[in-house]
Amino acid sequence: MHTLTAKPDLDAYLRLIRAAADEWQAALRELLHCDEADITLQSPQAVAGSLSSLRVERGALCLLTLAQDAEVHLCGMPGALLMVPLAGHCELLLEGERGQPVLPMAVVSAHRSVSVRAEGNAQLMLLRPHVWSCKVRPGEGALTNMASRVTQFLRRASFFRGHDDACRSANALFDALDSLACTGRGEAEEFSEELDRRLARVIDKIHSEPAWEFNLQELASHSGVSERNLYYLMKRETGMTPYRFYQRCRLVRVRRRLVDCQCDVPHISWYAADEGFSHLGRFAALYREHFGELPSETVQWRRRLQAVELTPGVPDGMIHS
Repeated sequence: MHTLTAKPDLDAYLRLIRAAADEWQAALRELLHCDEADITLQSPQAVAGSLSSLRVERGALCLLTLAQDAEVHLCGMPGALLMVPLAGHCELLLEGERGQPVLPMAVVSAHRSVSVRAEGNAQLMLLRPHVWSCKVRPGEGALTNMASRVTQFLRRASFFRGHDDACRSANALFDALDSLACTGRGEAEEFSEELDRRLARVIDKIHSEPAWEFNLQELASHSGVSERNLYYLMKRETGMTPYRFYQRCRLVRVRRRLVDCQCDVPHISWYAADEGFSHLGRFAALYREHFGELPSETVQWRRRLQAVELTPGVPDGMIHS
């Protein structure tokens, strides 16, 4: 058996890659509804890292992957904030208190001033539930189970069938975390963290060979099972067909290029064609089905972020994801 993915990710909802500290600050303020969010970088002119975010009915999720040492300051949060370290060393500082490791996770109550000090290559998940029932700090056992649920959600994220599936899973995650925090109990996770080694070979091939064109017969031969068995095995284990997963990986690669684009006018059609999408209208529909927005909206979100950061007096609420 193999681990489902090398590391948890939320690549389908990537928002920032090569972004300045000001963009990170504006993004955190808008995504977490925290007007006093700030980030201090060891090297202010260097790349901060990447940021992915998904907002659903029950709350907002932000995944930060830092490329350098940084300190994230969050003051006056309107509601509870949950932090789960996924990689690297992170320390929590509450209203000037001495730093303490964020393990297995931290739950910060509303309106408290908090900072997170993280080393380069650290990965941190921030969750801001819109409603948080628990009025006391969860016990260590509950925190461990809550952190595990967050990790399971992120491991499954590579296999979301589309945006609707992602939203259902994210809302279920918030419900489970609330229940675990209040009672120590939550519903069992249906998605296994382990993957059949034959599927692991298939997934590695699709991830590591972006120029490869889909061929089910070749994929089945690579995995060591028949085409029919591969189809049903992957459908059963991940909820996706081999082609659907292949298609989603190509869409994620296009999104990465759109988010990373430094040119004035991103050539969406070029990026789509490079990944094998010959019909732009069909590509746009697939993109929205998987990510909940059109390719142009992905680009516009960052442009609006930059415009708000550069324009004094413009409220953060004018940015919409």
